[in-house]
Amino acid sequence: MQVLDDATIPELPNHYRGKVRDNYDLPDGRRILISTDRLSAFDRNLAAIPGKGQVLTQTARFWFEATGDICPNHVLSYPDPNVVVGQRLDILPVEIVVRGYLAGTTGTSILPMYKAGQRVMYGATFLDGMRDNEKLPTPIITPTSKEFDGGHDAPLTVAEIIGQKLLTPAQWEVVSGYALALFARGQKMAAARGLILVDTKYEFGTDEAGRIVLADEIHTPDSSRYWFAASYAARFAAGDKPDSFDKDFVRNWVVARCDPYRDAIPDIPAAVIAETSAVYIRAFEMITGEVFVAPVGPVLERIRKNLSAFFVKSANTL
Repeated sequence: MQVLDDATIPELPNHYRGKVRDNYDLPDGRRILISTDRLSAFDRNLAAIPGKGQVLTQTARFWFEATGDICPNHVLSYPDPNVVVGQRLDILPVEIVVRGYLAGTTGTSILPMYKAGQRVMYGATFLDGMRDNEKLPTPIITPTSKEFDGGHDAPLTVAEIIGQKLLTPAQWEVVSGYALALFARGQKMAAARGLILVDTKYEFGTDEAGRIVLADEIHTPDSSRYWFAASYAARFAAGDKPDSFDKDFVRNWVVARCDPYRDAIPDIPAAVIAETSAVYIRAFEMITGEVFVAPVGPVLERIRKNLSAFFVKSANTL
């Protein structure tokens, strides 16, 4: 497959390049988000994974369309398999993570905190004697600060969110209600596909009217953890790590060969990249039940063609 590692389009205005997406803000308040195939880790771009950007856009599309009755989202149109045109929002400064299991590896995840001896986390109390990857009695929200300047996210309680005026009480009520309802829908639909939606993150923003709107992406392989339901019980009983979509071939290969924060990254073998691509495609097909349609021909050329109407509109508006 062709890959898309850069989506710079000079004819579109107000370009912002994120880790994975190239964004363009149109003068009329719309935002064009192009998902590239970039794979970023260790604060740098490691590789381009064929099909990854299309998988992320189309998986999010599947979930946005399946949850539109729960809460409004930013989507306006999909002019290309890698592209969504959405409302430009003011992103709320709290990242909403919903967890259904005692899992995770990062500093804000509940499993490492629990193993370090904490029993009160994010305002919830946990019993002694819980095991790695155990199902929680009920899903919980573990909010963190959203650092826009590259800083590290930090755990928050509801009291801190309200006290620091990150969200109003009314906003928290809406956001938390949306998040739990979205997660419940996601778990139910994932279960029908033989998957367990373990945890996920949501981003919300406000539009010009102050309405809270779901932004970014939803229930994608990058924003969510999925396990395979068929083997979960046996592996949990044995104390083994649950089977999942292992997308870390590139990261693991790099870590085994250098210090990725200090050293130059060696050339990554094509076989490692192809294996990662296959995992993303498998995730898309299992999550959505749809067949992945591989891109044919240069991806950026196709995107430019599908976005050409925005060139004229942008030029006339500026």
